[in-house]
Amino acid sequence: MVVQQQRSGGGALAVCALAVAGVMALGTGCAGGGSGGRQAVAGAHGAGTPAAVVRRAAEELVGAGSAETRTSMETAAGGTRVTIRGQGVYDFREQRGRIKVVLPKDAAGTDEHLPITELLAPGALYMKNRGAGVPADKWVRIDTSALEDGNLVTGGVTDPTAAAELLRGAGEVVYVGRTELAGVGVRHYRGVADLESAAREASPSSRAALAAAAKGFSTDTVPFDAYLDDEGLLRKVRHHFTFATEGPAVAVVSTMLLYGFGVPVSVELPPEGGIYTGRVQQGRSGPEAP
Repeated sequence: MVVQQQRSGGGALAVCALAVAGVMALGTGCAGGGSGGRQAVAGAHGAGTPAAVVRRAAEELVGAGSAETRTSMETAAGGTRVTIRGQGVYDFREQRGRIKVVLPKDAAGTDEHLPITELLAPGALYMKNRGAGVPADKWVRIDTSALEDGNLVTGGVTDPTAAAELLRGAGEVVYVGRTELAGVGVRHYRGVADLESAAREASPSSRAALAAAAKGFSTDTVPFDAYLDDEGLLRKVRHHFTFATEGPAVAVVSTMLLYGFGVPVSVELPPEGGIYTGRVQQGRSGPEAP
């Protein structure tokens, strides 16, 4: 994980990211494209334009309550490609979850590293076993509304609520067709989400983080592929982010799979005494920062 300060476009950028052999020294900038379309989709949960169907994904997940999730975040820069994987559970009503994140070999240095446990809560990200001088029994807490990416890529996992709420900004969407995921029939949609629109339409607890992302990126559009089942539940979503850096651009593809809807989820946040308050050191990518 990296905590560092950069300046881009005249503003200070405080980014906390999982270091992947140095390729995640992120600046600002997010670019993307896509094609539009307004083909109507039939079915009780697929009625309306493709954009209207996708925009309802977040509220449908709240109705479902909770789910198990598997995640992956793939970065590519200068010919280097690294994938960070995660697995856990998430409660969409409470907006709390627990995900175990596994770094690829040597992603954070020359030694093997324990999986990082992440606790997700409205406005906060907690991480344990994140290394770089933090005691093994302590958590690192990050205020996600203060992150210029709104925690869309910071922890190596896109917060499930943020991933779904981002779809509220879907404007240019096409219905690709039906396919199957793990034996479940789904509808595949492809389009572009607008961060500013998503922030305006987001639930109150998600609005600040998405608004921060809308201001922090140099462009405000994010291409996506979304897969919804016949009940209107989001089963898979893939977002494509591109960040400008001082070197080659960094492409980030974040994928979230959802299954096991209704699973019990219990997430207890760390007490104040369990949160690390010292300085967090950066690994090979740069200097330490508060």
